[in-house]
Amino acid sequence: MELQTTPRRRGRPPKVLAGYSETRESLLRAGVVALTEKGFVATGIDEVLRTVNVPKGSFYHYFGSKEAFGLELIDRYAQYFAAKLDRFFSNSSRSPLERLRDFVEDAEAGMRKFSFQRGCLVGNLGQEMGALPENYRARIRDVFNDWEIRTEKCLVEAQKAGEISTLKNCHALARFFWIGWEGAVLRAKLDGGPDALRTFADGFFSALR
Repeated sequence: MELQTTPRRRGRPPKVLAGYSETRESLLRAGVVALTEKGFVATGIDEVLRTVNVPKGSFYHYFGSKEAFGLELIDRYAQYFAAKLDRFFSNSSRSPLERLRDFVEDAEAGMRKFSFQRGCLVGNLGQEMGALPENYRARIRDVFNDWEIRTEKCLVEAQKAGEISTLKNCHALARFFWIGWEGAVLRAKLDGGPDALRTFADGFFSALR
């Protein structure tokens, strides 16, 4: 005798599942905000739960631990930022170096929008590495490597377009950019203004000439 199965209905997921997904997404968004402002160590789970009106004690219904939550936040931010870099670096209406300048200007505008209180989630975590789980180290390094690869490709295009000398090492330049840029973002948060971002950007683009 064949078992009768109920065909899966298409369309929106059941309300319970949809509510779970929406709440989990809200917690991730709130976590990203908290880590860009305060970092991981200073961010309490209760604080994140209050932000999205989730009852205290419900956190572990959505995430196995604070450590697992942090790893997902790194992945979420990395996906967001990679898409952002691709959006700027693939803009064929601008020259390669103009694309990089556009990214820098957009980043400054983004920090100004939040009164320079929010920085880079990955950069903040890198500053806290001594107090973080060791498995965060490789994940953070991978994110920076990914950003450097995307930036290197943009700089190679700039070479092909004649904007940068072919004698320049684009791999080294991309590493230099992100090492310096992350420091500039940290200083901009400290100063509450854009001077550090502009100082680094001016120096970097001057070095490319």
